[in-house]
Amino acid sequence: MARDVNPPRGMRDFLPADKQRRERALAIIREVFRAHGFDEIETPVVEDFDRLHSGLGGDNEKLGFSVLKRGLTHEDLSAAAAHGDVHGLADLGLRFDLTVPLARFYATHRAELPATFRAIQIAPVWRAERPQKGRYRQFVQCDIDIIGDDTQRAEVELITATASALDALGLTECTIRVNDRRLLHGLLHYCGFSHDRMPQVLISIDKLDKIGVDGVIAELSEEGPDAAAVLGGLLERIAPHLERGGVPMTTTDILSVLPEGVDPDAVAAMETLAQALTDLPDGVSVAFDPTLVRGMGYYTGTIYEISHPGSGSSVGGGGRYDGMIGRFLGQDVPAAGFSIGFERVVDLISVANEADPDAVILVHDMLAGELTLERLMSLKNELVASGKRVRLERRTKNLNPVLERAAEAGYSQFAFVTAETHNVGDLSFKQLG
Repeated sequence: MARDVNPPRGMRDFLPADKQRRERALAIIREVFRAHGFDEIETPVVEDFDRLHSGLGGDNEKLGFSVLKRGLTHEDLSAAAAHGDVHGLADLGLRFDLTVPLARFYATHRAELPATFRAIQIAPVWRAERPQKGRYRQFVQCDIDIIGDDTQRAEVELITATASALDALGLTECTIRVNDRRLLHGLLHYCGFSHDRMPQVLISIDKLDKIGVDGVIAELSEEGPDAAAVLGGLLERIAPHLERGGVPMTTTDILSVLPEGVDPDAVAAMETLAQALTDLPDGVSVAFDPTLVRGMGYYTGTIYEISHPGSGSSVGGGGRYDGMIGRFLGQDVPAAGFSIGFERVVDLISVANEADPDAVILVHDMLAGELTLERLMSLKNELVASGKRVRLERRTKNLNPVLERAAEAGYSQFAFVTAETHNVGDLSFKQLG
């Protein structure tokens, strides 16, 4: 019986052409982020279990992969299963995002970092998701974060750099929707929801694009029918703006969809962002969305999310999380970040695998007279030393499929190596494709 040779569910293999396309897209993102003054760091793929499950990761903590302690016995496993206590079996876990590791990294290296630290992290993360289109158990995130800046300059830099990266990738029709957690809480307080019920209310509002206003109100009726009715009226007033892509970011437009008395500082913060983000690429717009929630519980202020008509889910997001690093340091440190969901973005763009002028194929026939492996390798090594990328291919009766695959892999030229080929000067290169 043949064995299953597919990768684990929710994880993927990438063929050379796909891998090359992904790496080109990542290189574009990395180059743009560096041009905006960010520096790349790297953190381990695993972190301490207790740190990952300290309440900083929101619902994603439930999706984390745990690493069992070394030396566990069958009796240990049986006892834990009998008592329903599996948490004591793990001391490490795979990271489920890049923000919690960054907070730990900053707490570890703070003395070696500048007062305002701008970080790039581009790396895979792991979540025990239910695999489906656009959702994987291993995927790449492209994060930028600014730590140590409590002004809106941080949000403006993050949004500008991210918009520039989307533009460099050729992704147009993007809308960066922004909101503020202070506005959300003020809105719910106005409606009459108690503070302890707000997390559940936010979960329901986060489903607005999937279940509509009626669905949200139906879910929230048990939380308080009167408050739900007030919220329903507000959502009905806001919904037409969202259908047009969001509310324009002027104070007048923002106040037109919010009840009186909502946090004036948060409204002013939205206006400041609007005034500072007038020079974004043509393919990226910014709009106010008072229903934007962002599921992570660690956000404390401005939040933002990238939407695109070609994707049923957001293709990136982030916000301000001023309280997270203080959990490690014992003192608050302002922080904000923005993450591009690479797997969703890369499916929306066309990044061609361009031919490399220095990538060549040497087609040989080892049975041809005096051609030896020693001479073949000498030719290859000389070309490699000169800066060429060189692949050896054995000559076949039908060479076309071989050369076509080489062209797809980015090779631009080929040459035949025969018994009469004694040095690189004897090679006659021809164009592929």
